[in-house]
Amino acid sequence: MKIDILLGLQWGDEGKGKVVDVLTSRYDVIARFQGGPNAGHSLEFNGIRHVLHIIPSGIFHKEKMNIIGNGVVIDPVIFEEEILALEKMGCTPTENLRISKRAHLILPTHRLLDAAYESKKGDRKIGSTLKGIGPTYTDKTARTGLRICDLQSPNFESKYKQLIEAHKEILDQYHFEYGDKLPEMDRQWHASLAKLRQFPFIDGEYDIHDALQQGHSVLAEGAQGTMLDLEFGSYPFVTSSNTIAAGAFTGLGLDPHLAGRVYGIVKAYCTRVGSGPFPTELFDETGQRLREQGNEYGATTGRPRRCGWLDLVALKYAVMVNGVTDIALTKADVMSDFDTINVCTAYRVNGQITDHVPTDPDVAVEPVYTTLPGWKADISQCKSYEELPETFKAYIRYIEEQTNTTVSIISVGPDRNATIFRN
Repeated sequence: MKIDILLGLQWGDEGKGKVVDVLTSRYDVIARFQGGPNAGHSLEFNGIRHVLHIIPSGIFHKEKMNIIGNGVVIDPVIFEEEILALEKMGCTPTENLRISKRAHLILPTHRLLDAAYESKKGDRKIGSTLKGIGPTYTDKTARTGLRICDLQSPNFESKYKQLIEAHKEILDQYHFEYGDKLPEMDRQWHASLAKLRQFPFIDGEYDIHDALQQGHSVLAEGAQGTMLDLEFGSYPFVTSSNTIAAGAFTGLGLDPHLAGRVYGIVKAYCTRVGSGPFPTELFDETGQRLREQGNEYGATTGRPRRCGWLDLVALKYAVMVNGVTDIALTKADVMSDFDTINVCTAYRVNGQITDHVPTDPDVAVEPVYTTLPGWKADISQCKSYEELPETFKAYIRYIEEQTNTTVSIISVGPDRNATIFRN
């Protein structure tokens, strides 16, 4: 068996949670391969909106196994909150959720360090959600971090205190006040470990490999989006992990030869949270209209998202670096009443037209637009591709021609049932 991968092709918030939820019926195992609790995956069914942060989006299907992979960083406090919310809904996550022993833990001082580092950047803030994710990945790279497996060590508390003291030294160097906050954060963190320990800690790489060998289907779920990838995103305004398809193999411990289909999720327009380049950003009434009609506010933070037209230069780049086989187009229903729609097909950089994404985030980029007709119809009730307006089909064909990739899934509304499959 091959492992299929689902990830975002923009700056995150593309609707990955819903698409994973819809696709789950086709898979036996759903495995999250990177990121932390700054990623809020929204799902909606039966008229209720659910937001997941660390837990894979297949958790609502009790017959499916969900795995938090080694590439994920876990805050026990947020994990406990998420589990308690699921249990109140009648879910029993202890039955279908497993955690890799190699996943790293977010400590209370990681969150304090996140705030200290961000404050020090001044005007060059990256827009961190201050969840402690970046500092946790820093410790992982520095080989000083704590992992899930350390919770089973008799020396866990000494390892914990040693890392906390090292963090406090850095905070003191930054003159960051933490004395009043840390004791309560520490108490809450330790209390939350009881819930975390209720779940099986597994050797994820072995379990997923065995599942594939036994003929079980596996879907790897990514967080954030391609343009936030640590290597290939708009550095330094990126996340701290590899959000692209290659990250699925290091984030789960799998052989790249096992790659199957790669589902890339893209909105019919673009959004971005936090700082950094965003060539098609709209600062006018149209941008605000997209924000309000699309409810573009962070699932985790509530922050308003920056909104803009679809950027095909960035999209083609994302398709290329991920090897995307199928595009899932979301939130086209948000633009149902637009007379015309702009699509960025090239950049003008230093007076020259280019179809390459600049590496330097400080380069001034002017988008070059192609204007297409809007579909001027409510598509939220459409159940098949044939029912969609011809102008919307033309928009889909334009994306396919530009990216040389099939739009296989079309989301026409937030509910899991508002999804059209092609082919």
